[in-house]
Amino acid sequence: MSNNEQRYLTIEEVISLPQFRDTAISPDGKKVAYVKQTADWDGNGYPQHVWVYDRQKETHYPVSAGNIESMHPRWSPNSQQLAYLIFVGDGDKKRKQIFLHSSDQVDRIQVTYSETNVDSFKWSPDGKGIFYLTQRGESEKQKKRKEMYGEFSYVDEDFEYNMLYYLEVGNSQNREWSHYPKDLREKNDEKAIALISDLDVHIQGFDVSPDGKRVVFLGTPTPRIIDHLEQTLYMLDVQTKVITTLDVSSLLTENVLFSPDGSKICYTRYLEEKAFFNNMILETYHLESKETTRLAKKIDENIFPIMWTNRGILISWQAKTNILAGLVSEDDELHYLVDKEDIVATSPTITTNGEVFVCVKATSEQAAEVYVNDQKITDQYKLYEGKLKSKKEVISWKTKDGLEIEGILSLPVDYDPSKSYPLVVAVHGGPTGTSFATPTTNKYQPIESFVEKGFLVLEPNYRGSAGYGETFRKANIRKLGLGDYEDVISGVDYLIETRGVDPEKVGILGWSQGGYISAFCATYSNRFKAISVGAGISNWMTYYVNTDITHFTRFYLGSDPWKDEAIYRETSPMTYINNASTPTLIQHGEVDPRVPVPNAYELYRGLKDVGVDTKLVIYKGMQHGSTKPGINRAILKQNLDWFSYYILGEPLDEERVY
Repeated sequence: MSNNEQRYLTIEEVISLPQFRDTAISPDGKKVAYVKQTADWDGNGYPQHVWVYDRQKETHYPVSAGNIESMHPRWSPNSQQLAYLIFVGDGDKKRKQIFLHSSDQVDRIQVTYSETNVDSFKWSPDGKGIFYLTQRGESEKQKKRKEMYGEFSYVDEDFEYNMLYYLEVGNSQNREWSHYPKDLREKNDEKAIALISDLDVHIQGFDVSPDGKRVVFLGTPTPRIIDHLEQTLYMLDVQTKVITTLDVSSLLTENVLFSPDGSKICYTRYLEEKAFFNNMILETYHLESKETTRLAKKIDENIFPIMWTNRGILISWQAKTNILAGLVSEDDELHYLVDKEDIVATSPTITTNGEVFVCVKATSEQAAEVYVNDQKITDQYKLYEGKLKSKKEVISWKTKDGLEIEGILSLPVDYDPSKSYPLVVAVHGGPTGTSFATPTTNKYQPIESFVEKGFLVLEPNYRGSAGYGETFRKANIRKLGLGDYEDVISGVDYLIETRGVDPEKVGILGWSQGGYISAFCATYSNRFKAISVGAGISNWMTYYVNTDITHFTRFYLGSDPWKDEAIYRETSPMTYINNASTPTLIQHGEVDPRVPVPNAYELYRGLKDVGVDTKLVIYKGMQHGSTKPGINRAILKQNLDWFSYYILGEPLDEERVY
């Protein structure tokens, strides 16, 4: 390709694409705050910063820059102040604290000095204070134990529960902004009122009543991930600090919100048993009559309530390869706020009068940008100017057991149906993830680079994926691996028949659950010419005893390995290791708590022992995903080289350093 020819986005350019999230519209609708994440190549990180857009001036400005990261912006009720979180401190003493920025002040001030991270916060309705969650920290017993014996912990016993505090911010901010001497300023951590500090319940989320007198919160027995399925609703009287338990379903899951008049709350709960694959429905609860009402009944998917406005509850949900947003009234009428097709709308928010709607929106042609109503206020898309961009199509095919599977097919701009093409299957994680037909931002699979080399890329939304209803999401129960393989291979066969795919030039790669499916294909089948397994499960028994979400396995396999060893064997890639023949690259984080690294070593040793060409890469200090652009660059380049060598026959660069 000559220098004058257009090219697709490079690996480095894909990693450098900014990401937008966590929008917040001021109550008067005049300003929008949002979080922008970028790649810092020199610092090897992905810093995030809160930006503010003034709708009248049509200007953007950041509230922090450089290595001072900011996040979680929230406007005061009078629209004059913006609160957000900033990391304060160095090394292992770095903590998230609340800062304030006023529209008539250049400086920001720190209002919390918590010894532990501030996890989340909300303004009081009168704007005079802030309610916030922070961890309790070590008990006196734990501190004494550390002093006497050193640092250790008891598994499933030593917990750090969230506490709820209230902090008045009026007087202290005046003194801060007036530049009083330090000895005359009040310490905000001393002024903070502990509303819930000694209750052995972990607070997952909360909301404040419109009059500021009550706080409703979701609590779990412990902070353990498994206990997220054991949520209870509580009501706190702010004045007396009396806590009562609300007589609501034990199937609670997500956010809880007060109605604008304070007479009701809404929340989501599982319709049936507590499990990852069951629908989360939206329900309201009248605090006096205790009557419950289900809303948005026609939506066969998980529903996420964002805020309760005067025009209804703002909700978000997925519909196949679309993410939608709308307002649902108490009469169960749904008003869509975005188009119903070819749309991925995330981070939605709206003014209480329902007149100004903000979200991050992407389509098949448009990269994700921040929108106010229908006006685009950011311009990430300019990074694509002068670049080729793969064509995205949503396709579907049938499996042998009768399921209809959708997927995203990426094609080169000069695709010719009369020609033969190599294929790479790129599998999403989850399994309740989804691949979308939007411009590429994938930092684990080099989709645009594959397309530039002449590959077609298929991203299957296999059984268990989100967006296709509860029945489809439950279709992989006790069929992990086997059902996934059928979904993938039937899609490959469909493309061989209809899109000119060369059956001798097919590869597969994935990360997390996608890595598991790739590992299963590596040992169960000889249909692929190259495979990459990213953070994948190789043995469900190994996974079960090491992961931080043991209950995940019990849900999907229907039992633990001590009661049903057969299902663990049948669905594990290692069971079929003697059949393996496909060159396999294995990529894994050194300290991954979700899919612990023994899975990678087990697959690597098994493939080595049976004579399969394999390479294992361990990323030092990395957990389940990369937080460093340099590591993402290595992951993408290693994958591109692996498939280019084993499928296209391109020579490996022996001088490469990645």
